[in-house]
Amino acid sequence: MAVAITRREHSAKDLRRTAAAAKDAKAARRMLALALVMEGASRQEAARACGMDRQSLRDWVHRYNGEGLAGLSDRPRGRSRPRLTGEQEAEIAAVVEAGPDVAVDGVVGWRRVDLKRLIGERYGVEYHERTVGKLLNRLGFCRLSPRPVHPKADPAAQEAFKKTSPPWRRRPCPTMPGASPSRCGSKMKRASARKAP
Repeated sequence: MAVAITRREHSAKDLRRTAAAAKDAKAARRMLALALVMEGASRQEAARACGMDRQSLRDWVHRYNGEGLAGLSDRPRGRSRPRLTGEQEAEIAAVVEAGPDVAVDGVVGWRRVDLKRLIGERYGVEYHERTVGKLLNRLGFCRLSPRPVHPKADPAAQEAFKKTSPPWRRRPCPTMPGASPSRCGSKMKRASARKAP
């Protein structure tokens, strides 16, 4: 059953002219399909000519009837609402900044998989590791981080060790032997000049 175009403020010629000036290629293609329908083409012919199926053309006719030319453009997609509140994200940032507690968290340095587990336990939100990486990036953290320090490391003992250790010196490289004079163009010995055994 054909779908009738009930809106009559634009003729097929108007739709073609508007499509030619449109910057939105998808909306222009839909206008051309509607113009074909107004000129008497079947829904199947109009849909095939404009690269869509009959059901899609039917849906766009309904949108055009209800909203006019504005209905032929794609609706903007809204961003999905963040699953963590601003306060919770601030808490995660503070946790990452402070670093893990080995006794409680069981790790020396945070990895995305560890933060994924922590977010799930604290807030009941299941994130993919990639999403945790995006969250960290948004919070201002980058992937590069200093080498983790062992929790039982003693900085004073390390400094004392550096002071009492013998100085390490680079062994001098042996000097390069003097360049031998070029033999290019020198006389060659005859191969036949060999000593008899």
